Amino acid sequence: MTERKPPRQSFESWIDAQIREATERGEFENLPGAGKPIPVGNDDENWWLTGYLRKEGANAAALLPPSLVLRRDIERLPETVRGLSSERLVRDEVRELNKRVVEWLRLPHGPYVPVAPVDADEIVAQWRAARQPKRPATQADTPKVAKAAKSPGWFQRLFRRR
Repeated sequence: MTERKPPRQSFESWIDAQIREATERGEFENLPGAGKPIPVGNDDENWWLTGYLRKEGANAAALLPPSLVLRRDIERLPETVRGLSSERLVRDEVRELNKRVVEWLRLPHGPYVPVAPVDADEIVAQWRAARQPKRPATQADTPKVAKAAKSPGWFQRLFRRR
């Protein structure tokens, strides 16, 4: 613990004296980050928080309110279920997400973001469509479109003789 400032001594001279004494003792040598530039150009007001989360290996999404986490999970649901191997697993994933949505709707807290349960049948249909192998298009698959006669532009129609 530091000593108290003596009476009748200004804060500036007292602090300067403490820094000089610590420098003489060598307490400022071999500090982490010594000689490295200060990161510049970061306009984020919470730069210290993002740096701390990066250093600790934590995900910044953990700081989001529950409504935003649910909204993000709903948006990412098609990618989440894409790798699942059966329809039952897809429905289980949707059921778990819907359970979390309903729990939040019962007692909402945090900022209100419109969130609604997901239709399991729609997600299963998307999952099935993504799993079907893509076959190359053949000429028989492409519809033949007859060339339409070129119609006059608006300018010609406007000044057409009647």
